[in-house]
Amino acid sequence: MRILHVNKFLYRRGGAEGYMLDVVELQRRAGHEVELFGMAHPDNLVDLPLADTFPSHVELEPAPGGLAGLAAGARMVWSPSSGRGMARAIERFRPDVVHSHNVYHQLSPSVLAAVRRAGVRSVMTLHDYKLACPSYQMLDHGRLCDACVGGSALNAVRRRCKSGSLAASALLSVESSVHRTMRAYDAVDTFISPSRFLAGVMARTGLAPERLVVLNHFVEVAPVVPAAHREGFVFAGRLSPEKGVDTLIHAMALLPPTIHLHVAGDGPERGDLTALAARVAPAQVTFHGRLDKERLRQVVAGSVATVVPSRWHENQPMTILESYAAEVPAVVTDLGGMPELVRDGIDGLVVAHDDPRALADALLRLHADPAAATAMGRAGRQRLADEFDPQLHLRRLEAVYRGEVAEPGAGHVGATTLEGAS
Repeated sequence: MRILHVNKFLYRRGGAEGYMLDVVELQRRAGHEVELFGMAHPDNLVDLPLADTFPSHVELEPAPGGLAGLAAGARMVWSPSSGRGMARAIERFRPDVVHSHNVYHQLSPSVLAAVRRAGVRSVMTLHDYKLACPSYQMLDHGRLCDACVGGSALNAVRRRCKSGSLAASALLSVESSVHRTMRAYDAVDTFISPSRFLAGVMARTGLAPERLVVLNHFVEVAPVVPAAHREGFVFAGRLSPEKGVDTLIHAMALLPPTIHLHVAGDGPERGDLTALAARVAPAQVTFHGRLDKERLRQVVAGSVATVVPSRWHENQPMTILESYAAEVPAVVTDLGGMPELVRDGIDGLVVAHDDPRALADALLRLHADPAAATAMGRAGRQRLADEFDPQLHLRRLEAVYRGEVAEPGAGHVGATTLEGAS
């Protein structure tokens, strides 16, 4: 099969790019012919055969000012250069299917329109809530919000959801409103959602169930080397407000001072979180900054549990799956797709969000019963083998490409689910 993957960035920038590149590697190993299309960017992978068809690089964070800013805003809504580039890429590569990922802003849905005009099957993985929420996160100044889900995208302007900025919020609102009016994403034949929660959100926006399939991600599971001794807990991720690391630090302050927390990652909240930890939980928190993959694996493997204290609707955090790969359970909040990944009391614990006491009680429970924590970690690893195997994911994805999707399963949100299918 000839497969063209489309994403605005073509390097390991975040979760969407990591997933896409891992799928590309899987597919090439399986004998498929695979190429990439995206925006020209200095950090892109080298030797991309279709690079001369890519639209030019535009930087939107921070957004340019003046006329350049107006041009960038227009490109977010509809990018003729991206559409032309996609048409040339399809003509040259002649794919059987185009698999899109994050095309918002830098590419725009013009690439999807080019795929439809070429008569090629179009599949898109939803990595976030962008099609339901103009600002991606379903948050209103840090509070859970679903005002634009099935409602007007102009709510984003009224609430100034994007960093409190009227101008930025208005731009995102206009972008979403135009795309909804144009039905720009009707060009996609099948949407793939990694979680039932996200699929449910998309169903509330009016997306037809027959165009939506739930297909979870995958994890390459290497032979596990159990740590000689496990103690403390680990958080791995971006240090930003929606991640709830402040709640985790307050929970640590309620635990015995001998219990330690490792924080791996960086972000805009690092300074404030470091100061908070020094004030309420002195000597209990170590901030490692960004760690390479192997060092992070070692930190996770040596911990009692991974903690994901988010106060927003996480979709399908790879942090949880990577924790299971090390036979380490996860403690998560009750939002988004996380309760789908963590079966409370089986392969981890689920607690109320923004509740330091509930989180502290869960951590203390695992710390006081290492045998139970070990059993949960092993259950998580077994679940990876049963449901998140790379070859199983590849077969399910190929079925989606071919349009071989079963009727909606009972008990789900109305979307077809391939979770658990073989």
